[in-house]
Amino acid sequence: MDDNTNYFKVNKNTWNKKVAIHVQSKMYNMDAFRAGKSSLMPYELKALGDVNGKSLLHLQCHFGQDTLSWSRMGAKTVGVDLSDEGIKLAKQLNTELKLNAEFVCCNVLDTSQHIKEKFDIVFTSYGTIGWLPDLKPWAKMISERLKEGGVFYIVEFHPILWMFDYADGQPIMKYHYNQDEVIYDEYEGTYADNESKMISKEYGWNHGLSDVVNALIEAGLQIEYLNEYDESPYDVFPELIKQKNDMYKMKDKLFPMLFEIKASKK
Repeated sequence: MDDNTNYFKVNKNTWNKKVAIHVQSKMYNMDAFRAGKSSLMPYELKALGDVNGKSLLHLQCHFGQDTLSWSRMGAKTVGVDLSDEGIKLAKQLNTELKLNAEFVCCNVLDTSQHIKEKFDIVFTSYGTIGWLPDLKPWAKMISERLKEGGVFYIVEFHPILWMFDYADGQPIMKYHYNQDEVIYDEYEGTYADNESKMISKEYGWNHGLSDVVNALIEAGLQIEYLNEYDESPYDVFPELIKQKNDMYKMKDKLFPMLFEIKASKK
């Protein structure tokens, strides 16, 4: 992991800067969230159902909206994120909203060094695994943090989406579906506010579905299902069309936009 230290450092710096922009953005809609609106989307709500009384570990939680939304539903939640600015804001929101979530600032791959508790649910969503060079230690950590009979759930953008460079508005296929080499990207704005003058500097990795599934199986988890969907809950790719159900679809719909995996530890 030492080889990737600089990549993580650059990413952490970028995410620290994003917090102040995202908290003001329409996408994160903090007024509605503070007033009680859940930030969770239909996929994760359907997959995990009634979480009341369950312990839930949320990986790569940004500034904790989803963690706190699960907490509002009665889960005992812990959120983990690389960004200290994100975790600082998450803790402030937790206090302000009088919830009982906990937050830990660390690289997600180091979670087991900071958290020893085992959970009923480990959860991660939308734009998380692309920040990790290798999914095997990630999956091992997930297995370590799950109780026997516990559930892991991920809903994530489909790896085909990351094969394209979106820099000029028109997607150009540029990267391998399952790319070992690091991908560096530098651009103005963020996915939540493309008008922002902030320069995002990011290192990422592409992981195909077999990578994700096999890492989880190797770590001792049993895959319950893998589903793929032609829609996204977020308008974060070019030329998406809003549907009646508030989801977004591509004009052409030539490939899926999301996948979800539910797995359990036997």
